[in-house]
Amino acid sequence: MTLSKKRIPYGVANYKSLVTEYGYYVDKTEYIRRMEAFHSPVFLRPRRFGKSLWCTTLQYYYDQRYAEAFEALFGHTAIGRNPTPGHNSYVVLSLDFSTVPPSRQIQQLEKNFHQIVNMRLATVLQRYEAMTGGTIPFDASRPCMINLAQILEMVSHHELPLLYVIIDEYDNFVNQLIMARDDRLYRELTREDGFLKSFFKVVKEGIKEGTIVRCFITGVLPIIIDELASGYNIADFLTLDPEFEGMLGFTQAEVDQLLDEVYSDFSLPLEDRSEIEALLQTHYNGYHFSRTAGPKLYNSSILFYFLRHLTRFGAPPKHLTDVNLKTDISWIRRLTGSNPQLTENFVDQVLWKNEIGYDDIQLIEKFDMQRFFEPDFFPLSFFYLGMLTRYNDFRMRLPNLNMRTLFIEYFNELHHITVSSGYEDMMEGFVNSCNFSTLFSDYWERYIRQLPEAVFSHINENFYRTTFYEICRRYLSGYFLFHVERSYPGGRSDLEFVGKAGTVYAGQRILVEFKYWSNQKFTQSGQTLETFEALSEDMNQLQSYEQALQQESPETQIASYLVYCFGNQGYRVIPLSVSQ
Repeated sequence: MTLSKKRIPYGVANYKSLVTEYGYYVDKTEYIRRMEAFHSPVFLRPRRFGKSLWCTTLQYYYDQRYAEAFEALFGHTAIGRNPTPGHNSYVVLSLDFSTVPPSRQIQQLEKNFHQIVNMRLATVLQRYEAMTGGTIPFDASRPCMINLAQILEMVSHHELPLLYVIIDEYDNFVNQLIMARDDRLYRELTREDGFLKSFFKVVKEGIKEGTIVRCFITGVLPIIIDELASGYNIADFLTLDPEFEGMLGFTQAEVDQLLDEVYSDFSLPLEDRSEIEALLQTHYNGYHFSRTAGPKLYNSSILFYFLRHLTRFGAPPKHLTDVNLKTDISWIRRLTGSNPQLTENFVDQVLWKNEIGYDDIQLIEKFDMQRFFEPDFFPLSFFYLGMLTRYNDFRMRLPNLNMRTLFIEYFNELHHITVSSGYEDMMEGFVNSCNFSTLFSDYWERYIRQLPEAVFSHINENFYRTTFYEICRRYLSGYFLFHVERSYPGGRSDLEFVGKAGTVYAGQRILVEFKYWSNQKFTQSGQTLETFEALSEDMNQLQSYEQALQQESPETQIASYLVYCFGNQGYRVIPLSVSQ
């Protein structure tokens, strides 16, 4: 039976399930052909970027067992219409190192590793036995690299189909040691005669001898690949290769096509689409891994989180940050926790300037555990974790509002600023009155007054805008959507409140432009908070946004405000207009 609506594949990491259960699919299969130029491809991406789905895509494409299902699984894809000669030609050994139970004892960790790998090798061995008609001795109590070497010898001796190795989450159980900063166990794990290097040496030998046709490795961090260099120095590091920039994650063109399908299948109102697109771009788009000139990339899993809620309830989720991403703040804590002052400096700079310098050469040079925690390496560490992205050849930035929100939360934590209580009355008052001036006044008294004096020597309008947005997002997401830096012909607006459908604020919008004057500039101006008047160029800028918005959405009621922040001396909210 054909389903009338496709499934939003949020959390789906199995390619066969996605296809057979009628899920939306953005076709990336042409990259299979490109990868065949490499025997040992290594491709790293941040968490929840679709790595596991890609691993199973390779499994179903190359594994002999699924030859009869090839048309059903790949007939609708680019690679299915023009397959490579190697499709469904190999025995696939698929390993997921995230299933290796962690341990703080090297002996137990080694035992766990051998057990997990040997279980998968036993399945592979059964398939080869069926081909030869004989029984091949297999001792599950032996180290897995010995069993793998025996299987490869059998493949060579009997001229059996080659082995295709896929290793997902290659660094998962090791990352736990890195984040715990367990130097002793980490050194034992990566020593020259350790079980991990020994395993990869056998894989390397299999590729060299031609019994392993390819070994695809994916994960998050490059540290272990570098540590394994002596045992696996054949790796093709495709992570920063421009040709593979778009292999995982979605481009804007791909998202546009996906939205076309979703809006059509679920009969979503087209008049809301421009708002939805702006929301998606602000919160989820913005990644550049190998180049900055090409299209930016969306985090695919978080995009599907949004679309699942949109198709179920006809509206965006109240909280636009997937709870599964909240664990990323623990990475920030562990990475930067050894030196609180350096941590504050790093986080403050990213929030205030939304940029930080980096050395492009270091992205491809040897990583090691100790350098990973050094302040000079913070931009690179956060790059691989998906919290910073390339802006140009010299600077990195936060990729989107989703990641900016995580940094704000950590900034508040570092400076002991309360945001989870004490704001209920002001927010409820705003919901009942929609008095923006009072809302900002309450924010100033309850949030800004908590900031330490030293912060104000670095603060700028980006900080006020971002922290004000974060407070409002926490409490008002049931009533408003929020845009930060929405594009207009004359520039980008600072902050917009968009009334949600089904609320009393439907059809209303609050347009806010922030301007910052340092304490020194304000004092030199000779003006006071009470007598300060908006500058004509600032008014013209905000009016241009309002006019463009009114043309775009003639029925929308718009309230526009200029907000001047004068260091820590105070502020002035100046209403521009209320259009009907």
